[in-house]
Amino acid sequence: MTRVDVGSRLHFGFGNLSLAHERLYGALGVALDRPRLSVRAEPADGIDAPQRCERTVETVCELLDVPGASVTITDPLPQHVGLGSGTQLALAVAAAVGGAYDRGADVRTLAPKLGRGGRSGIGVATFEAGGFVLDGGHPTARFTTDRPVDGAWTVPPVAARHRIPDDWRFLVVLPDAVPGRSGETEEKSIRGVVERADPDPADRIAGLITRRVLPAIATGNADRFGSAVAEIGRLNGTWYADEQGGVYRPPVGELVDALASEPAVYGAGQSSWGPAVYGVTDAEHAADARRAGEAALAAAGLDGKVVIASGRNQGASVDGRR
Repeated sequence: MTRVDVGSRLHFGFGNLSLAHERLYGALGVALDRPRLSVRAEPADGIDAPQRCERTVETVCELLDVPGASVTITDPLPQHVGLGSGTQLALAVAAAVGGAYDRGADVRTLAPKLGRGGRSGIGVATFEAGGFVLDGGHPTARFTTDRPVDGAWTVPPVAARHRIPDDWRFLVVLPDAVPGRSGETEEKSIRGVVERADPDPADRIAGLITRRVLPAIATGNADRFGSAVAEIGRLNGTWYADEQGGVYRPPVGELVDALASEPAVYGAGQSSWGPAVYGVTDAEHAADARRAGEAALAAAGLDGKVVIASGRNQGASVDGRR
């Protein structure tokens, strides 16, 4: 039996969504220690797995040329809320099934064949080694209006990775709201955005990354980091506004506005398609940030969950036991 444990991730946005620039996408995000996911796998003659990952298990067994696997999930990540559940689950299954058969599973190579890592490389990179990650995106010339078949792409390379300071914390607010986009709906939305995206926000984002985000993570300045990634998220939202009903998808905007005025929260935004909302804070102000998240939900008349997470500076843990 092999057990794989991994955390979630925040996705702060892309560096460029315009076809007018040389490289497309280029995502940035961080690995979190919670919420977290555990997957266990054992050799089997057929497929025994929860419905949400049954097809993935089948594909992994085909790719690894093994007869089958019995897979269980504990502490599952919430699906389609902006925390990377799809990629983390697919890669955890690959690592667990590979470990169960004493076969190494190169998740970066397998990810495209599992339909993961086509635009953003954050989920794969944080699964591999955690931390703060900026990926290098793809050459714009490779963009196609139709989705490539699984396996026809490579995961974007890691352009920069930094350790997340030990005293940084991340407020995660999960409102009870309609899940974010995924699958064919997400594909259609993002390709529509790319085809009409204004190139100007990308120039501003490039400056934010080089002059604010990277220096802030390198020097451990949570305040500057939070304000910079929040601005990158807002600029990304100008690209998505027609697709998601505003710079932030409802009801995220109301929560972000409430958190942005809180001294304990250094920057707030929407992770991926939401509805997860993040806030950057530190250990000293984490309790106040949690209260601010709870107050924001209450003021918006929403139920939900508030989590304070630390950064995760290691990849998924794989524990094989016989």
